[in-house]
Amino acid sequence: MSDDLFAAPTTPGGKAAPTYDASSIEVLEGLEPVRRRPGMYVGGTDERALHHLAAEVLDNAMDEAVAGHATRIEIVLEPGNRLTIVDNGRGIPVDPHPKFPDKSALEVILSTLHSGGKFAGKAYATSGGLHGVGISVVNALSSDTVVEVARDRQLYRQKFARGLTLGPIEALGPTPNRRGTSVAFTPDTEIFGPELNFKPARLYKLARSKAYLFAGVEIRWKCAPELIGDDTPAEAVFQFPGGLADHLRDQIAGRECATSEFFAGSQAFPGEDQGRVEWAVAWPLWSDGSYSWYCNTIPTPDGGTHEQGLRQALVRGMRAFGDLVGQKKAKDITADDVMVGSELMLSVFIREPQFQSQTKDRLTSPEAAALVDKAMRDHFDHFLSHNMERGKALLNYVLERMDERLRRKQERDVKRKTATSARKLRLPGKLTDCSANSPEGTELFIVEGDSAGGSAKQARDRKTQAILPIRGKILNVASATSAKIFANQEIADLTLALGCGTRKDCTVETLRYERVVIMTDADVDGAHIATLLMTFFFQEMPDLVRRGHLYLAQPPLYRLTAGTKSLYARDDAHRAELERTAFKGKKVDVARFKGLGEMNPMQLRETTMDPATRGMLRITLPQEYEERAGVKDLVDRLMGNNPAHRFAFIQENAGRMDEDAIDA
Repeated sequence: MSDDLFAAPTTPGGKAAPTYDASSIEVLEGLEPVRRRPGMYVGGTDERALHHLAAEVLDNAMDEAVAGHATRIEIVLEPGNRLTIVDNGRGIPVDPHPKFPDKSALEVILSTLHSGGKFAGKAYATSGGLHGVGISVVNALSSDTVVEVARDRQLYRQKFARGLTLGPIEALGPTPNRRGTSVAFTPDTEIFGPELNFKPARLYKLARSKAYLFAGVEIRWKCAPELIGDDTPAEAVFQFPGGLADHLRDQIAGRECATSEFFAGSQAFPGEDQGRVEWAVAWPLWSDGSYSWYCNTIPTPDGGTHEQGLRQALVRGMRAFGDLVGQKKAKDITADDVMVGSELMLSVFIREPQFQSQTKDRLTSPEAAALVDKAMRDHFDHFLSHNMERGKALLNYVLERMDERLRRKQERDVKRKTATSARKLRLPGKLTDCSANSPEGTELFIVEGDSAGGSAKQARDRKTQAILPIRGKILNVASATSAKIFANQEIADLTLALGCGTRKDCTVETLRYERVVIMTDADVDGAHIATLLMTFFFQEMPDLVRRGHLYLAQPPLYRLTAGTKSLYARDDAHRAELERTAFKGKKVDVARFKGLGEMNPMQLRETTMDPATRGMLRITLPQEYEERAGVKDLVDRLMGNNPAHRFAFIQENAGRMDEDAIDA
C-alpha cells in the first residue's frame, strides 16, 4: 500500500517537519542582501574581496577624472584599517531625490542598490560603474562610512554603518576653495574577520596603475608608516603623461626586446563620445609574458572582447606584413605566436560596457572586438612598414615562436608506442624502430650515412635496438640561430625520434629509448660528427646528458690477424698494445676499416653493438660543471662561430699533444 501523500510530513527521526508556507518566504530589503551574500557582490570575503571595496570607491573617483571633472585623487590609509579616497570632481549631488523627496541623492546612492548616475550615459559618457551597486556595497560591508561632499562652495557630511543611515545629511558651512567627494570607510570585521586588513603594497600598486590608465589625473598616495612592512613608500604622487607607454617602459626596465621601440598609441572610436582605445606592446627576448586588460579604468584580468580585438589586429597585421615582404610562412602565424612572451597593456573606454559579473573580471561587450581591431590595425601596419628593418625583426621573432609551437605540437604526437601503433605516428622515415613496448632496455643508435645504417640494421637486436642514419655532418647548433636549428631536417628527425622535446621543453620522462648511442666511424671525420652530436645534446637536451642517457660507441679502427686469430683495436695505441702482447713475435696482418659500412654485420655486432662483447663510454657532465657554466663556456669557444677562440685554444694546448697521436 502506498504512503499517504497528504499526511503531515516528518523528519527521518519521526518528528514533525517545519511548516513550509508563505511565512517561510523572506524578502530582503535595502542592503541586507549584500551582507547576507557578499560573494555575489565582491566575490567573497577574502583579501581580494576586501581590496575590491577600495577599487569600487577609487573607480568612482576615476570616472569623474575620465569625464573631465576631476584632476586629482587622494588615497589615505590610516591605522584601524581606515581608508579615505578623495577626488576634486563635481561632488555627489546632495539635493532631495525626485523619487524619494525625504532623502538626499547622496543618501539614496549610499543606501540603495542599483542607484547612480551612470545608467543613461548622460552624466558620464564612459564609466566603470554600471549597476549602481559599487558604493552602496562598500557601505553595506563597512562598520563605519563617512561621506563628505564639497559642492556649490558648501560642505556636507553624512554618516552610515553596515548599510544603515545614521542620521540626516549635515550642512557644515561654506568651503570656497574645495570641491569633490571624500569617502572614508572601515571594512566590517563581522564580514571579513578581525585579522584581514588592507595591504599597503596592494593599494599602492592599484593607485599607480590607475594613474597610468588616465594621463590627465594626479593620484596622491599616503599611508601611516607603522602599517608598512616592506619597501612601499609612505607617500607618493603619480602622474604619467605618457600613459600606458610609460607604464610598460617602467615594467620592461631596459630589457632587450625584439624591437627597440614599443608598439604604443591611442585612437578614438568613430562617432561622438564613443570612447577610445590605448595600448602598449613590447616583445622582450626573454620573458614569460604579461597581459593587463582594462575597460573604463577597471582591470579585467580574464580579458574579454577587447582582448579578442587586439589579437585580431596583431595577427592580421603580421600576416599582411609577411605577405608584403614575400615571407610565405607568415600565412600560418596565429595570435599566440604574436602574443606569447609579449608584455602588453590594453585600455578601452566604451559606452555602457557589459561585464561577466559585478567583479568585472571579463568584458563581454560584443562591439568591443571590432572597435579595437579597426582602431589598431592601421597603427600596427604603419609600425611594421614605416621601418622595414624593425618590421622584419619582429616578423622573424614571431616566426621563431611559430616554429617552436609547431615543433612542440609535433613532439606531443610522439610517444612510446608498440610497433603497430608506431606506424601511425609521424616518425622519421629513415628510423628503423625496435619492437619493444616500453623504453626500458631499448637503445637508439645514431649512425653516419645509409651504408653504416644498412650494416647496423642487420647487426641489431630487433626487439631492443633502433637505428637512425644521419646524412653527413649534422648542423653545428652552437653557431646557428634558432630558426636555422628548427629548419634543419636531420635535427628535426632526431628530435622527433627521441620524443622528449628540446631546451626548456625537454622532458626526459618522455624519452622513447633508455640509451641514446652515438655510433660514428673511428676516424677524424667520425670524431667530428660525434662532437657535433654531443654539442647538440648538450645545448638542446641537457637533462638527457645530465641523467646519463647518452653514450658513445667504441667501434674498432683496425682488425689484426695472425693465422686463425683475429682481434680488434680501437686506435693506434690499442693496436700497438696488442702487437706487443697478444701478437708478440708473430707476423700480423693489419686491416684498417674506412668506416662502419665496411664491416660486415657479424663484425659490427660483435665489436660494437652486442651488450655482451662491446665497449661504450657514457657521456656525462663532470660534477664540478653541474651548473653547465664552465662547460658552456668551453663549448662556445670550441664550437661557436668565432674562429679566433678555437685558434687561441689550440695555441694554449698544442704543447700537451703527443705528435705521434695526431691522425693527419
